[in-house]
Amino acid sequence: MSQNESSRDREITKTSVIGIITNVLLASFKAVVGLFANSIAIVLDAVNNLSDALSSVITILGVKLAHKKPDKQHPYGHGRVEYLSGIVIACIVFAAGVFSLIECLGKIKNPDLADYSTTTFVIISVAIITKLLLGRYVKKQGEKYRSDALIASGTDASFDAIISASTLVGAIITLVFNISIDAYIGALISIFIIKAGVELLMQPVNQMLGARANSEVTKSIKAEIRSMENIIGAYDLVLHDYGPDKAIGSVHVEVSDTLSAREIHLLTKRAQQTVKEKFGVYLTFGIYAVDNQGDEVGQMQHEIKSIANSFEGVLQSHGIFIDQERKYISFDIVVDFKVPDWNVLRENVIKKVNEAYPTYKIEINLDIDYSD
Repeated sequence: MSQNESSRDREITKTSVIGIITNVLLASFKAVVGLFANSIAIVLDAVNNLSDALSSVITILGVKLAHKKPDKQHPYGHGRVEYLSGIVIACIVFAAGVFSLIECLGKIKNPDLADYSTTTFVIISVAIITKLLLGRYVKKQGEKYRSDALIASGTDASFDAIISASTLVGAIITLVFNISIDAYIGALISIFIIKAGVELLMQPVNQMLGARANSEVTKSIKAEIRSMENIIGAYDLVLHDYGPDKAIGSVHVEVSDTLSAREIHLLTKRAQQTVKEKFGVYLTFGIYAVDNQGDEVGQMQHEIKSIANSFEGVLQSHGIFIDQERKYISFDIVVDFKVPDWNVLRENVIKKVNEAYPTYKIEINLDIDYSD
């Protein structure tokens, strides 16, 4: 484990421990007050705090398991365990919301008038302030250290502040008008919890399914590669996410066909090391050979690119290789996902290029728009 990874783990664990202690204390106070006041809303609020404490425990376990060494069954490591922990937390939040809603619906049918005291108002008010501060802190730490589990916990804590505020409003209405809306407030709280659970579930699920890599990161990586001496262009960047700050991938680079195998080897090794140090991403490199020796070839490359890019649905064309001796042209096109039939588009581009160069055999590879 690197020093950066170790530091990240410590900060996530520390944040989670703070969340556990805070939520257990709040849950204890709320449970006592809720039972004495006969308030289902406050009791459910306490249960929700306990679920938050459990979420923090799961976050700690997830971080520890995520940094297990790679093994034969998991050669890419265990980094995606953090996404799984985020999914588990979201499911806990969702389940707590459903359970709360069922309880509140029962209380709506058979209402009881709650009995609030000054202590009740003080504890709820303190809980609101505490949860707001805790939510902001935990979410900020989650964004800083790219932890979906912490972001989920922080977001949930912020919702808890709203929940506690709703409970406080309900208590005030009960005291002033002597009517019980406790169960209705609880039902509203439950719906918010269910909604939060669904929203929290989406991010880690998308990561597990293979969401598109962050465009700022991919653009920065390709810009860094293009800035290196003897590299003409960088294309087809593919990144596979194996947990926060754990990615491997591949990229194609254009180089002059006059470079020797030794020169290309040293060039790609240097680029690989630079990307690893700056972005924490391990890349393998593919090569496009570019003929830059003659004006005629350069003109052909320019014309072929213009033809290909003129088609609607072609986002980019690159890797144009022309063998004048064998009468052979090959290149790649990146196709928009909105195109209904990629093969039809490919055949249309081949036909158009063949009209310009009828004596050449044309081969086109279809590329997926993995990154911007």
